[in-house]
Amino acid sequence: MRLARRVRSVVSVGLGLLLLGALLAPAASAAATSPPDDQPLPGYTISNPPLPPATVGGQLAKVTQGVHSHAAYTIEVPPHWNGSLALWAHGYRGQGTVLTVDAPSYGLRQQMLDQGYAWAASSYYDNGYDVRSGVTTTRDLATLFGKLAGKPKQVFLAGVSMGGHVIGRSLEQYPGFYAGALPMCGVLGDQTLFDGYYDYNLAAQDLAGVPAFPIPADYATNAAPKIEAALGLTALKPGGPDTTNERGAQLRAITVNRTGGVRPGADNAFAYWKDFLFSIAVPSGGTTLAQNPGQVATNLFTRYQPNTPVNVNATVRRVPPANLAARLSPALTQIPHIYGLPRVPVLTLHGLGDMFVPFSMEQAYRADVDRTGQGGLVVQRAIRSVNHCEFDATEAGSAWNDLVRWVDTGHRPAGDVVDNPKTVASPTFGCRFTDPAAHATGTRPLFPACP
Repeated sequence: MRLARRVRSVVSVGLGLLLLGALLAPAASAAATSPPDDQPLPGYTISNPPLPPATVGGQLAKVTQGVHSHAAYTIEVPPHWNGSLALWAHGYRGQGTVLTVDAPSYGLRQQMLDQGYAWAASSYYDNGYDVRSGVTTTRDLATLFGKLAGKPKQVFLAGVSMGGHVIGRSLEQYPGFYAGALPMCGVLGDQTLFDGYYDYNLAAQDLAGVPAFPIPADYATNAAPKIEAALGLTALKPGGPDTTNERGAQLRAITVNRTGGVRPGADNAFAYWKDFLFSIAVPSGGTTLAQNPGQVATNLFTRYQPNTPVNVNATVRRVPPANLAARLSPALTQIPHIYGLPRVPVLTLHGLGDMFVPFSMEQAYRADVDRTGQGGLVVQRAIRSVNHCEFDATEAGSAWNDLVRWVDTGHRPAGDVVDNPKTVASPTFGCRFTDPAAHATGTRPLFPACP
C-alpha cells in the first residue's frame, strides 16, 4: 500500500496534467445544461424538512434552509454567535436519488450551539461516492453563510466516513480557508479503501478455490456462501467459537493485517464484518466513479501476510485499476487523492474494529503527513468499537473541545500512536480515549473492559 502511494505521487503529477483537461471537460459541458443554482441536478430530488431550532440558553437558535449549488443545506446560528462556523460533512449516501441533510451527530449540534458556534451542512449535489461534490458544495455553503449571517472569523470542518475523505481533500483544495478539522471514522487513506475490498475478496476467492472475478451480480448469494463454507466461516460469529479451518484462519490474519494490524478485538471484528465485506464487492452499476468506485481499486501492490499455508502472493489474481486515469490524477475527481498536507490542526477518531472504513486509514494518513513534514498537525485517537462510526457523545465532544482549544491556544492535545505495531497490539490500546461508561453499549462488549 505504501509503495502504491509512493508510485502514484511520482507518476500522477505529469500524467495528471495531461488528464486534467479531459477530466474537466464533462463538468464544463454539464454546467452548460445545468438547472438554476437553487434547484437540484436532473434526476435528483431534495428532502430537507423543516428543522426545529435548538434551544440555547433559554432562547431559540435561528435555522435557515434552502438549496445552493444544486445541494440542499441547513444553517443554524445560536442567539449569541461567537463568530465561528462548523461545517458538517456527511458520509456515503448510497446510490439513491434523494438529497438529504444531516445535522452534526453525537450531540455535537447542541454542544456547538451551546458554545456559541454556528453550524451548517450540505447534502452535496450528488450521491454515490462523490467526494468532489462534498468538497465544492461544502465550501460554497461557507460562502453562502457569509452572505446570510456574516463572514465567520474561523471555519471548522467535522464529519464522518466519506465525509472524512471530503475533509482531508478540502483542507488541501482550499489551503488557508479552514481553521481545523475533526474527521471521524474517515476515509483518510483515499483510494486505498477500495483496494482493501479487493484484498479481502480476491484473497478469499484464492484461499477457497472459488474464482469469481469480475464480481458477478449474484456474488453475495452464490460465490460468497461457497467461499465461506470452504473456509469454515459460515457459522463464525463475534464472541463465538472459532469455526475457521486453516485457510479461513489465514484469511482472517490477512484481513486483520490489511485493516490495521494485530490489535485488540480484531478477531471479533473479523467475525462481525466477514459477510458484509463480500456484499460490498457486488458492482452497484453505473459508469461514473461515484456510481462505481471500484474502478480505481487495485491489488497489484498488495503483499499478503501471512503467506502460509497458501502462498497467496503467488496465486492470487492481480487486478490493475480499471480507470488508471482516475487512479493517477491529482485533480479533484469524484475519488481524489489526499496528499497529507492539512496545514491546520486535525484531530481524528477511529474505531479499532471498523473494517468498513478500517483503522488502516489512520495509518495511511499518518504516513502521508509524516512524509510531508506535517505530522505535528495531526492527532489521532483510537476508540474500542467495532461498528462503523460507533462513538458516543463523550468521545466526540471531548475531541471537538480539544480541537478548538488547539486552534485557539496552540496547545496540541494528546493522541494515540497508530503506526507502531507493538503499541497497536497492546491489549490496552484504545483505552485512553474510549469512554468507559459506554462499554456495555453497541459492540463495545466485544472488547475486554479497560483496566
